[in-house]
Amino acid sequence: MRKLDVHATIDDARFTPFHWMVMGWCALLLIFDGYDLFIYGVVLPVLMKEWGLTPLEAGALGSYALFGMMFGALFFGPLADCIGRKRGIAICFVLFSGFTVLNGLARNPTEFGICRFMAGLGIGGLMPNVVALMNEYAPKRLRSTLVAIMFSGYSLGGMLSAGVGIYMLPRFGWEAMFFAAAVPLLLLPLILWYLPESVGFLLRQGRTEQARAILRKVDPQRELRDDDLLELVEVKAQGAPVLELFREGRALRTLMLWIAFFCCLLMVYALSSWLPKLMANAGYSLGSSLSFLLALNLGGMFGAIAGGFLGDRFNLPRVVAAFFIVAALSISLLGFKSPTPLLYLLIGIAGATTIGTQILLYATAAQFYGLAIRSTGLGWASGIGRNGAIVGPLLGGALLGINLPLQLNFMAFAIPGAIAALAMCFVSLRAPQAAPLAGARL
Repeated sequence: MRKLDVHATIDDARFTPFHWMVMGWCALLLIFDGYDLFIYGVVLPVLMKEWGLTPLEAGALGSYALFGMMFGALFFGPLADCIGRKRGIAICFVLFSGFTVLNGLARNPTEFGICRFMAGLGIGGLMPNVVALMNEYAPKRLRSTLVAIMFSGYSLGGMLSAGVGIYMLPRFGWEAMFFAAAVPLLLLPLILWYLPESVGFLLRQGRTEQARAILRKVDPQRELRDDDLLELVEVKAQGAPVLELFREGRALRTLMLWIAFFCCLLMVYALSSWLPKLMANAGYSLGSSLSFLLALNLGGMFGAIAGGFLGDRFNLPRVVAAFFIVAALSISLLGFKSPTPLLYLLIGIAGATTIGTQILLYATAAQFYGLAIRSTGLGWASGIGRNGAIVGPLLGGALLGINLPLQLNFMAFAIPGAIAALAMCFVSLRAPQAAPLAGARL
């Protein structure tokens, strides 16, 4: 009887049709996820007019889904460890799609906000489980690239919401935008059939034959006998508390990472919620305003992939710092009158260096913290970032409420980019030597 290390088998595998399938389904799920999240920015100008919302009320309404995302990530991550990633993903998918459809039936802001919060639970719970599943099955040498490509589905979802809005809003009203979320639910049987379960979960459940069948698809060239003993070699963390994030010279970089996460997600959600409304106030038609949101997400898709490519070849924190500097400059310039092609270019660059930078920040944190404290470090950085996501729409609403000139609105959105760039300069400083499995690696 041979012993077979499951992680080594997956890490060393060649890229096969099985990996295409996993990446494709995960990217598709993130497309639906992105559509349901970015849809609020698409319908916001119409909702404000129909319900007579003040900018501050509209900003608060946009934050309900983000509160839901924060709680959803905290709840559905541990739940999926107990019931399996496949079931966890399916529950989150039904939750956010179902309540997005119900959003179309909302008769007032209160009902709308409750549905957005419930949908946010599913949106927030789906993302970490999909990313974890892709990470588990991706070959080691392609892992960062495959996750970046998969994450582009999130931006595609934002582009889809803007594109659908350009066609449907003038013809069928804002409700139809939410009813369209019922279409992905038709794919649920296919998702349940084709999406593989976590091989680690299968082995922990004693479902060895199912795990063996999946491993044969992961690496068809490896001879896998029926009597092979599948081993799941896992590195156990030593229960590192939050205080470990501030020991052995990590305190300053930990705080700077938190600031960067907060500022990045603040910019992402401030822009995605308020860009169409700001452009409408600047005199552009609703269709043109929504096309700007489409350009923002298109830039985010390319930014994620290009940033991952650059990060693999250069110092990743310095790449992220450069992205933030470009973000601050491009967002600042959006408030000035520019020729239309230049305006689209600036919006695309802003999307690339805000939406795309989210992924680079997660990679930076994962490289900075050693194995024993990596989960703690990522969890706290992500939680701080979610607070920035909640503040973003509220900030936009407050700024519009005091009737600032357009230029000052965009400059206010750009300030967090400058702060984040400065923070990442500190993160890029050479890390001190630390104990194995616990220290910084950048």
